[in-house]
Amino acid sequence: VQLQASGGGLVQAGESLRLSCVASGIRFSIYHMGWYRQAPGKQRELVAIIASGGSTNYADSVKGRFTISRDNAKNTVYLQMNSLKPEDAGVYYCKTWFTAMDYWGKGTQVTVSS
Repeated sequence: VQLQASGGGLVQAGESLRLSCVASGIRFSIYHMGWYRQAPGKQRELVAIIASGGSTNYADSVKGRFTISRDNAKNTVYLQMNSLKPEDAGVYYCKTWFTAMDYWGKGTQVTVSS
């Protein structure tokens, strides 16, 4: 299983970014997918999850600003991040899981200047 995240960068507060994560080695359409983030000195935290059927769940801190979506034809999960805040900065990781196994991709850095 490989997960390749991309799309991070440096933006100013209030701007937007879209992250992408391409999965390989799995039957993507049946897997739940998630985005997590980790800021320096803090624990990794859940940002958003999208189930195989398309239902979504978000951390309270990003509700109304971030949107997770998936394109099963492209084996890709997206995270559209609008109205970014400095506290959204960190390394963003995509993750999938099946039974007792977690699979993580390498992260993509998001930096938000105030």
